[in-house]
Amino acid sequence: MALDFAAGCVGGAAGVLVGHPFDTVKVRLQVQNVDKPLYRGTFHCFQSIVRQESMLGLYKGIGSPMMGLTFINAIVFGVQGNAMRQLGNDTPLNQFLAGAAAGAIQCVICCPMELAKTRMQMQGTGEKKSKRKLYKNSLDCLVRIYRKEGFKGINRGMVTTLVRETPGFGVYFLAYDVLTRSLGCEPEDPYMIPKLLFAGGMSGIASWLSTYPVDVIKSRLQADGVGGVHRYGGIMDCVRQSVQKEGYRVFTRGLTSTLLRAFPVNATTFATVTLFLMYMREGEECSLQNSEPQPVQLQPLQQQTLQQQTQPTSM
Repeated sequence: MALDFAAGCVGGAAGVLVGHPFDTVKVRLQVQNVDKPLYRGTFHCFQSIVRQESMLGLYKGIGSPMMGLTFINAIVFGVQGNAMRQLGNDTPLNQFLAGAAAGAIQCVICCPMELAKTRMQMQGTGEKKSKRKLYKNSLDCLVRIYRKEGFKGINRGMVTTLVRETPGFGVYFLAYDVLTRSLGCEPEDPYMIPKLLFAGGMSGIASWLSTYPVDVIKSRLQADGVGGVHRYGGIMDCVRQSVQKEGYRVFTRGLTSTLLRAFPVNATTFATVTLFLMYMREGEECSLQNSEPQPVQLQPLQQQTLQQQTQPTSM
């Protein structure tokens, strides 16, 4: 179980580094004002952030997911691995159930982390150097929200996070299991790494497609209150207002950048975790084999003495 947690940590860190710029673009597109939109689409948003805020603008708020997602992935892969051992049979249904359990448990950390990330990503929109920074960093952001709004404030969007993550992670692990079985990802296969990357990337895409509308509402609720203005009274009010103003297409806002991000991030994460576990378990097996007691080779004299001692004595 400890190896599952360690593998999740390594895979999570790798995934954050690859995918955070795409996540910044996704959040900006999801929460921008439809009456005065700053960005025309994914590529224009990417260009605008780099031009107006430099390349570092794409990495705004990375501290929160780097700390949080590393730990979250450790929980997810640790819980999923342990749940599979408890369930016994390695079936697609059990993969879904184990993934869903892991997704639900990690929401306790995921929700406050994504709140801080969203607020940091929205800070200084369109400015190369923010004239007035409300939050110094992700931790300062959470502390300020807690002081102003209490425990409820730092868990803003918890219900939508739970609704997104529980089935989302079920689909995630189910898709990965089905794809790796279909592709035949065996250790001796020379194309194992490309197959793992493909399976991980496609699993991420399947997971996001299954719950993306919920993610739009979650981002809007978590960004609500930036600048001191609250627009939404709750989940249903957010859904109603969003559909009224922008139609049902609102639920696909930012989807392109999300899918562009989903493939490399999840390909990196799953391949890293799988390879880490494979090599670490091989190392453990080698250590166990080396530590096994070897049979002692007896010299001819010792063998003769032993034979004499074991022969029955005549009365």
